[in-house]
Amino acid sequence: MRLILLLTSLFAILTAQAGEIDQAAAISALQRGDSLLIDVRSAEEFAQGALPGAIRIGHEEIAARIASVAPDKDQPLVLYCRSGRRSALAQQSLEEMGYSQVINAGAYDDLLPLLEHHE
Repeated sequence: MRLILLLTSLFAILTAQAGEIDQAAAISALQRGDSLLIDVRSAEEFAQGALPGAIRIGHEEIAARIASVAPDKDQPLVLYCRSGRRSALAQQSLEEMGYSQVINAGAYDDLLPLLEHHE
């Protein structure tokens, strides 16, 4: 019983820390010429399909690699993954590093039709 309570509490903490998905802000940022689209999924997921123009940086390596693709901490960064959870974790890491315009676009499958509609 204690384990269930502990896991429930841990899940609530992680969920509370995760950034909210904002697909409207993501679409708006992507329509500007200065934003970067970053896929934080695994290499295998990326190989199965990715959004046009996306750069793959796994969420677990985002802190170590972001400066090489986005040295300007004020550049808009749009993150996505499979469900929005890993992009929220990456968003939190980037914001802690001082990046000011980080948007969690959520799930690849949800974002793909939205981007096709805006082309």
